[in-house]
Amino acid sequence: MSAISVREFSYNPSAVFARVEKGEAVQVTRHGKVIAILLPGAGPTARYSELVAQGKIRLKAATTSDVARMRRYRLPAGAPDPVDLLMAEREADDR
Repeated sequence: MSAISVREFSYNPSAVFARVEKGEAVQVTRHGKVIAILLPGAGPTARYSELVAQGKIRLKAATTSDVARMRRYRLPAGAPDPVDLLMAEREADDR
């Protein structure tokens, strides 16, 4: 999820909506605080749109410090790459 300021959004809202139409979730911030989240009406985040709008859940983008704290796992020799497995599942879902 990317973040843009209110000022940036006001310069070209059509471009921001085009990004959202392509499936990107966009946080709109004012003075560094999130004031809105624009979610695609369809796609993987669509199921969360209504819950976010109702304030029942909040979506949070992972930051570099979040990634640095994530546990790392070693794969056994010869094990399939999890990223390859995930990408294959996504391709199968798109069909």
